[in-house]
Amino acid sequence: MGNCQATEAATVVIQHPGGRVERLYWPTSAEQVMRSNPGHYVALVTLCVSKEQREGEDSVRLTRVRLLKPKDTLLFGQVYRLITSQEVTKAIRARKYEKMKKTQSELIKKQQQEQQRLEQLQSRTDGHEEVLDGERQPDSESINQVAKLERERQKSSTQSAGRARQWRPSLQSISEVGS
Repeated sequence: MGNCQATEAATVVIQHPGGRVERLYWPTSAEQVMRSNPGHYVALVTLCVSKEQREGEDSVRLTRVRLLKPKDTLLFGQVYRLITSQEVTKAIRARKYEKMKKTQSELIKKQQQEQQRLEQLQSRTDGHEEVLDGERQPDSESINQVAKLERERQKSSTQSAGRARQWRPSLQSISEVGS
């Protein structure tokens, strides 16, 4: 009687999009698998249990998918998945959209904080104005502070707007919810 578990651990498992599972018993590169399956990328599949749900009885299993470079070697005992190029571009667009929304929300939040600082500074200067000849004259120090804050706000908004326009192609892991 042989040990079946040792044979299973010494294989590379490749899941195809149609549900077919392919087992390889020899070392191979991701490039060879992609060449035999045109229009697909090879991704490493890892299962993760969500940290928030770990304490409760209902734990959520998440599947993380990380795209491999063509030069990467597929390791024995690992599970890999073939992903279509359409899925990859869809994930890249979704990630880019999320990143853009995040930077926009951070920019809006930063502008609101700056506006609040300006309002607070102006309310402070209203209390510290000196009355000369029946008119209110603001402190030159507080005027300088207001001007400095305004310059910083304009500088930060132009810098963050410049960052939001840059795009760098990168293929990173894609999280999927497993059943």
